[in-house]
Amino acid sequence: MDRIRVTKWLLAGGTSIIALVQPFGALAQDAQERIQLETVVVEGQGGGTAGDAATGPVKGVVAKKTLTGSKTATDIKEIPQSVSVVGRQEIDDQGAQKVDEALRYTAGVFAQPFGPDSDTNWLFIRGFQATATGAYLDGLQLFSYGFGGFYVDSFGLERIEVLKGPASVLYGGSNPGGLVNYVSKRPDGRLRYLETGVNDAGNAYLGFDIGDIANEGVVSYRVNGRVAGGDTYSDLQYGWRGFVSPSITWKPDEQTSLTLLANYSHIDENHGGGSFLPYEGTVVDRVVDGVNYGRIPRDANYTETSVDLYKRQQGSLGYEFEHTFDNNWTVRSNARFGAAGIREVSVYPNGWISPTELDRINFGHDTDITTFLSDTRIEGKADTGPVEHTLLAGIDYKYYNIDQVQSSALYGTTPPIDAFNPIYGAPLTPRVSYLNEDLTQRQLGIYAQDQLRFADGWLVTLNGRYDRGWLSAHERPTFYAPDQDFVDKRSDGQWSGRAGLAYEFDSGITPYVSVATFFNPIIGTDANGALFEPEEGVQYEAGVKYTPTFIDGLFTLSVFDLTRRNVPVASPSNPFAQVQLGEVRSRGVELEGKVNVTEDFRLTAALTAYDLDITRDTDPTVIGKTPFIVPEVMASASVDYTFRGGWYDGISLGAGVRYIGSSWADNQNTLKVPAAALADVKIGYEKENWGVNLNVTNLFDKNYVASCQTALTCSYGEGRSFKLRVHTTW
Repeated sequence: MDRIRVTKWLLAGGTSIIALVQPFGALAQDAQERIQLETVVVEGQGGGTAGDAATGPVKGVVAKKTLTGSKTATDIKEIPQSVSVVGRQEIDDQGAQKVDEALRYTAGVFAQPFGPDSDTNWLFIRGFQATATGAYLDGLQLFSYGFGGFYVDSFGLERIEVLKGPASVLYGGSNPGGLVNYVSKRPDGRLRYLETGVNDAGNAYLGFDIGDIANEGVVSYRVNGRVAGGDTYSDLQYGWRGFVSPSITWKPDEQTSLTLLANYSHIDENHGGGSFLPYEGTVVDRVVDGVNYGRIPRDANYTETSVDLYKRQQGSLGYEFEHTFDNNWTVRSNARFGAAGIREVSVYPNGWISPTELDRINFGHDTDITTFLSDTRIEGKADTGPVEHTLLAGIDYKYYNIDQVQSSALYGTTPPIDAFNPIYGAPLTPRVSYLNEDLTQRQLGIYAQDQLRFADGWLVTLNGRYDRGWLSAHERPTFYAPDQDFVDKRSDGQWSGRAGLAYEFDSGITPYVSVATFFNPIIGTDANGALFEPEEGVQYEAGVKYTPTFIDGLFTLSVFDLTRRNVPVASPSNPFAQVQLGEVRSRGVELEGKVNVTEDFRLTAALTAYDLDITRDTDPTVIGKTPFIVPEVMASASVDYTFRGGWYDGISLGAGVRYIGSSWADNQNTLKVPAAALADVKIGYEKENWGVNLNVTNLFDKNYVASCQTALTCSYGEGRSFKLRVHTTW
């Protein structure tokens, strides 16, 4: 039972990508852009000027190009799938301090399903959890299994890109609902930026971003980082964290560049509350024998601080190389090595055992991971009669190893706690191991792409890819299986493909259709002890993208039908094991609009409507039902305006509204989680080279539950929070 429920991080096959982020200086953006426009360093992956480059700064809220959707610097409107880009300006306007906060206004993305989780960015795309296999950094996967993931602080990011729908044709196995690609800040001329801030809970931070050029532009560098610490909004939660991320670019000529990117991150904190709570007592009142005990306080924390800990040390080192030959064919190569050690102990609720007392689980793990990823590709253009081709061919490799031991106290031996009058300090029984394993996953992929343009507007995209994967699992002795010691291996090959057709009208309207197949390797074993086969399926998508000629904007309408097969579900003969008989279908419509009305006036809007269905399962009572956690309807809108002229010059006002539709707490669809409407506001002021911002999230302090996964595990959404930040450039 402990292994099944040990934590929400084991959802959907296991995950724990740690990606904690912090606020940035919104009002310094204009000053930063002026610096960048004076000296533009083109990194080769997209070219163009700031605002148009595929990896560089986004002008306002409207991005023009992306690498994520095709691995070539392509206009977003030409990619035959829906793509959303959130740039530095939009992150700053929202006052977002985490990646999942920055994506709360993005169509197709359900962010923060477990509330303001301090050590993970939880994201669902098109109904499917993307945290474990759908997170990427600079085009290379941040794979996560169990608690073995990586932490990415968004202070080090230039933009966040969301490719919706399958991406196996470009990236190998990944989340079928879509992926999120974090794009790092890179050397880009002279930069001097300093920022500090604090929230109303008393958590303060200091961030810096320094860059320059040397040797007549041949060498440029950038170093950014931050340190943060203090209390948070949950009782008993405190700690500190920090990171530093240096990068350097060597560009001996216009045809060659090499960028080195490094990162070191450290976290030392304890856990917060607000999650792992029962349906009765959060969504509805706790009522027993006619006595109404009300609801569990939103900021309550039921851990034991004497043992609770979360410690992470992490480092990575990578490169990006590019060379363009005289015939205009370009070779690009990027690679990254990463390693992390995570130690964690948490005591968390596990349902009611009396009218007011919560059962608890005393859980811990020691996890070490190492990864190596590389991607080498060649790109060029060719003509065959009237048809223009942009050709891409490449090979990539993924290596992921996790050495983990998970443990918990014997079931039922951890002392309970009163939910409404908690008393801490009861003696805890020792934890014993139930999982002790060393897992290695390797994947080698070969892919090709042809982007064809012909007949004054027709666009065709064709992709093909073959992957071979190798998985080995060494299961070692545990408390429950002291004689266990065996190795299991599996090898699979998989083809995937994508075909897209679009037509670009002179008016800026581009309708498109596409079909894509996908696969997603799963680490784990079924009820018979055999390693899982990869999940697989297909998506059909149609839509329209519109870039008006009279205003700087991008509008996207997409409809899709996505089927995911080989989903692990409960074994009918063993409730503690799984078999791959599940199938889930996601169909829906997404609308998104982003407009820079002027340089000082920005608008965004999004609407998501899904039909999520379980179409195959070993439990006949859930077939035709909607999976828990994900709402089927979401909507948002935001505005940000900066005044110019007179005494009010530099004052900015922003506001946003978010609607999170109702969801289900169980796959039988008997327990509903109500919808919630939330409001966010911002007021700021910028003067010359400094500025100050105050962001208020959940302005009216709406008390709501973000989601539940069964009646035992519900999570409160973020309450009202104030975030003040001050920044300067020089």
